[in-house]
Amino acid sequence: MTIDGGLGTETGAVNAGDIPAAEPDVRSPAVYLIEHDTRYVYDSPVSTSQHLACLRPRVLPYQQVRSHTLRVEPKPTQVSERLDFFGNVIHGFQLLRPHVELRVNSTSLVDVSRHMAEVSVEASPAWESVRRMIAQPMGALVRDVAAFAYASPHVIQSPDLGRFARPSFPAGRSLLGGALDLMHRIHRDFVFDASATTIATPVTRVLVDRRGVCQDFAHFQIACLRSLGLAARYVSGYLLTDPPPGQARLTGADASHAWLSVYCPHNGWVDLDPTNDVIADERHITIGWGRDYSDVSPLRGVLLGGAGHRLFVGVSVVPQ
Repeated sequence: MTIDGGLGTETGAVNAGDIPAAEPDVRSPAVYLIEHDTRYVYDSPVSTSQHLACLRPRVLPYQQVRSHTLRVEPKPTQVSERLDFFGNVIHGFQLLRPHVELRVNSTSLVDVSRHMAEVSVEASPAWESVRRMIAQPMGALVRDVAAFAYASPHVIQSPDLGRFARPSFPAGRSLLGGALDLMHRIHRDFVFDASATTIATPVTRVLVDRRGVCQDFAHFQIACLRSLGLAARYVSGYLLTDPPPGQARLTGADASHAWLSVYCPHNGWVDLDPTNDVIADERHITIGWGRDYSDVSPLRGVLLGGAGHRLFVGVSVVPQ
């Protein structure tokens, strides 16, 4: 991984790309070139700023990072790299000279193998037994799972959310069977609407309006599962999508994506994409995970000056 000089600050959410996923490719692994370009234009000069970026894809048993470059303009005064509490790679950078524009460009070459083909609904235990296990931790693994079973800044636990989820979880049903049914219901009953929400929209509002984008649907299903005492985490990444028939893939036409992962003994963490009603697999590229969006926002920071700003984001996911 290399970091080059460039621009750098972002404080808001990057809306996820919710274009329906293309049909899966049976070849494995798939190789993707991903470019995520963020540009801020400020109404007045920013004198100093500090930023954190969560843009490097994770190295996982099914996902390998061949290369990653982060370019920041103007050139940062200081740059750091660390792993956060969840194991995500976080880059920090500091700008100490005035600037009216910031650009952060992340370019990655990533291999992703199919890894969810062996997920078994039948092997999943009853959801009530998993809830009891999480409520009474007995080891380090369970404690790590339990960290994703409670409320967080963008995910609450409430009786209303539990009531919405309950029809998917009758007594004795397998945890994975219930989670899949809940995903199907969200996809069926909720409408994708990029103008309906912001990152500040609570999941209770999403329940009432039944509209939103991928991060809303991920937060909503996580909130439903946690309201039943189950563990689910928020996953940030990218999704390979197909252009309309007969048209070339457009550079910068995609956007970052979000889905969730539910903990299921015998299967481990299973990635579910309620926006597209699929088990996330080799067309989903994982950047990081946390309790909710606030743990893995692509860019965040603090700045002195700047007043208002205009934000431009372009993401390209191109199969190689």
